[in-house]
Amino acid sequence: MPHGHSGFTYLVRATQEEKPRGLVLRLPPPGARPLGPADVVRQGRIMTALARQGFPVPAVLAASDEPVVDGRPFLLLEHVAGRRVEDVPADLGGGLASSAVTTLRRLHGIPVAAIGLTEVPVELAADLVRWHTLLERSRVDLDLPFEELRSALASSFPEPRAPCLVHADYHFGNLLFDRGGSVVAVLDWEIAEIGQPLIDLSCLAVAGMRRGAETVGPVPGPTIEAPQLAALYGADTTELEWYCAFSCYKYSAVYAYNLMLHRRGKRIDPFNDRVEPLIERLLTHGLTILRGHDQVGSAGGGEGG
Repeated sequence: MPHGHSGFTYLVRATQEEKPRGLVLRLPPPGARPLGPADVVRQGRIMTALARQGFPVPAVLAASDEPVVDGRPFLLLEHVAGRRVEDVPADLGGGLASSAVTTLRRLHGIPVAAIGLTEVPVELAADLVRWHTLLERSRVDLDLPFEELRSALASSFPEPRAPCLVHADYHFGNLLFDRGGSVVAVLDWEIAEIGQPLIDLSCLAVAGMRRGAETVGPVPGPTIEAPQLAALYGADTTELEWYCAFSCYKYSAVYAYNLMLHRRGKRIDPFNDRVEPLIERLLTHGLTILRGHDQVGSAGGGEGG
């Protein structure tokens, strides 16, 4: 599919009772073990459980952990006829943010037991190690302050909230809307986990962040100040700041890893040709947040999701 920069996702043209029907096929990377983001069947289980709770996700039509599609497991979903954030009228911006946060609160209010995951909650220290490990694997020759931000985060963990299911990549680029600006589907559950709820709110703040006239994150969306997001959710802005710095680090790690794959020809994506300045801005802004020299920037604006 033409949008997005992770996973292997395909739009399938099918017919049912002689009527055209759009489906979405998700596959893990070739040769990948079915773990973490490559475990498409796990994604299907999460989405099926969420659908039973009335949460807006694409319906899961079929899934198999057997190598039946091109030698890989697969997940087959309905194609939701929603609008990407770029296609929603600009005057609905405030409504989009409100709908996104309302939907997020619904997600975090679903009992963990209803999801059916037997995984232990991911603590913040372990989550930080996960993204540090991804950076180590990327081995990208970038002279940037990755370690400085990681060290600052590791020395200032906040008091945790009660864990819940978190999407962990919750931003406007992973949402579909109806004509009125309400969320009709939350997409891409690759890195969902049982963890800290403010991780999701910080993703929404950071992925499309601006600082003044400078774009920090790469995801389009309405411009809304992070304190407004905190107020909509019911969180303290100061509490949210650490998580925003954490998401700056996380996204910098993801982009560095994708840049490595792109340069090695393993997953070519023209978006990665211009990702290095984004990585630098994310790291710099993460450090600025933790040093307290600047408030968290605004969510919205960017260079593609």
